[in-house]
Amino acid sequence: MPTPIQSLGDLEQFWQQTLDWIGSHYLSIAIACASGALIIALLYGLRMLGTRLCRREHLGHWSRIIGRAIARTNIFFIVMLAARLVSGYATPPAVVAGTIGFLFTVATAVQAALWVRELIIGIVEHRAGEEDGVSSSTLGSAIGIIRLLVTAVCFIVATLLILDNIGVNITGLVASLGIGGIAIGLAAQGIFSDLFASLAIIFDKPFRRGDTVKWDQTTGTVESIGLKTTRLRSTAGEEVVISNTNLLNKELHNLAHTLRRRATLMLSVTYQTPPDVCRRIPEMVKAIVTAHDKAVFLHCCMVNFAPSSLDYELLFDVLDEDGEVFNSARHDICIAILETFAKEGIEFAYPTQTTFTAAPDGRMIMPYPEPAGPSDKPSRKAATPPA
Repeated sequence: MPTPIQSLGDLEQFWQQTLDWIGSHYLSIAIACASGALIIALLYGLRMLGTRLCRREHLGHWSRIIGRAIARTNIFFIVMLAARLVSGYATPPAVVAGTIGFLFTVATAVQAALWVRELIIGIVEHRAGEEDGVSSSTLGSAIGIIRLLVTAVCFIVATLLILDNIGVNITGLVASLGIGGIAIGLAAQGIFSDLFASLAIIFDKPFRRGDTVKWDQTTGTVESIGLKTTRLRSTAGEEVVISNTNLLNKELHNLAHTLRRRATLMLSVTYQTPPDVCRRIPEMVKAIVTAHDKAVFLHCCMVNFAPSSLDYELLFDVLDEDGEVFNSARHDICIAILETFAKEGIEFAYPTQTTFTAAPDGRMIMPYPEPAGPSDKPSRKAATPPA
């Protein structure tokens, strides 16, 4: 590739060769300039089209992202691209051609960095729900840091490409950057771990700000999601701060988008409940649950002979995402079960122990009074004294 201007002598030579070239090729230069102006007009019109694509909300997100990247096309790049395309037709001298080639390389590297930056940031902001700069994403506070990192990487690569094209040996510089990057990565391992966890939250979207989540032993509402930590407002009122890495390392339950919530109740009745009444308990409970407009009955059946109770398992769903609606429906059903069981004479069991004792003759003495029969009436006849 012809070399660009590098010294004062080259500048004088460039000026003299340019004047000679203009004097001998003025017609070709005029045609090349006209062609270049037409190319510039076409490329500028393409840039204006990209600006319009950014403003049209009805188009898909990919059209807006690509339009935003096109709108970032630099005027200097458009001019140098047109000059590079028409320079061969005008047959410029070596110094002029070298200067055009050098400036085109610089403009292309910088423009490529701008395009890549806009595409990456556009995709990240779309996935985060922050398109068009609206700060309503799951990770709004981290977007600025991500923009900075993407911009730094893109322009560092562009600078290396420019230096390599003008003949600078960048091997040592690349090695130094690699070693420095490894050292920084090891020193800030925890920070980068949380940063990648933040990126996982952006792209995977396990939860958003305002969602109610259950993590480990904590249940609360997500108040803010930052670069390193996520803050929850627990049901008890206190603020819980959890690092993003720990938040994704354990099982997390998102309760915000639950179309239905399931309630499981264990009903324990006493062993003194008659078998025919025990057989009717599932039907009683089913009638109570189905009478509620928000509840869907699943099943109710005896599941266990416990040490002090007969256990029934009741499962039903509440068709609402709101936790307060779920709590209210469960409360109404529990009260209705209490009323029905009281009306039917069914007693709830509680942990008890019964002690049985024996009389001197070995006869068992019951811990509760036995029903009195006709033969059990006490005799009014005086007992005969022993001889």
